[in-house]
Amino acid sequence: MKVTSDIIRSEFMGTEVKVAKSRHPNYVGVSGKIIDETRNTFTVLQEEKRRIVVKDSAIFHFKFSDGTTVEINGKLLVGRPEDRLKKHIRRLW
Repeated sequence: MKVTSDIIRSEFMGTEVKVAKSRHPNYVGVSGKIIDETRNTFTVLQEEKRRIVVKDSAIFHFKFSDGTTVEINGKLLVGRPEDRLKKHIRRLW
């Protein structure tokens, strides 16, 4: 997968995720598969438990199906998934 600023527009349902950093210490280290996404949260299935992580307060490591791992600040992901497609994204590099 080619990593560009458009990665923020991609679909994250079913993607492996790990919380790398967070303002909430209980979120750090949460990892698993994303099973639901709302405007402000991801629901992660971790060892048969559902963990809800607030997007705005965390930095995520996403592992895509081709083995690519990408770090994304959750502040860039706030919003409904269908609205992220319409969002104008400033070039990051």
